[in-house]
Amino acid sequence: MIGRQVLLTNRAFTLEELYDFMTEHWDVNEGGRFVIGRPTKASIEEYILLPATNRFMTIVYARKAGGLFSKENKVILSTADTPAGALEGLGQTIPTGNIFIGAAQMKSLSSYEKERKGPAEDVLQRYTAYMKKLLGEAGYLKN
Repeated sequence: MIGRQVLLTNRAFTLEELYDFMTEHWDVNEGGRFVIGRPTKASIEEYILLPATNRFMTIVYARKAGGLFSKENKVILSTADTPAGALEGLGQTIPTGNIFIGAAQMKSLSSYEKERKGPAEDVLQRYTAYMKKLLGEAGYLKN
């Protein structure tokens, strides 16, 4: 699925444990800096945030096995809007009576989608490969 990658792990992580793991193993020169936070003020929970593009970031979080939606322990990396990207996306949903403004919104949306499916997705794939390498070296990937 574009915009979301799942790495199955042989142990459950809390967000703090995953952050500690990344702090210990992540090379900021290779993978960049990260923080714990909310992508936007409307976000329900906190994630580990990594930069991607001006309008998008990569979020990293863990889910433990159990429950309806999570049958296995996993680390998830996903593309999310930056606060500026979220505001732009919200602005594109405002209906207008002017067809020319609507056409401009569609053009902007197209480049927004191209950025999400292009450069932001490329960054997500690189972060995923790096995280997979780190988890594998530590013996945490599910066989």
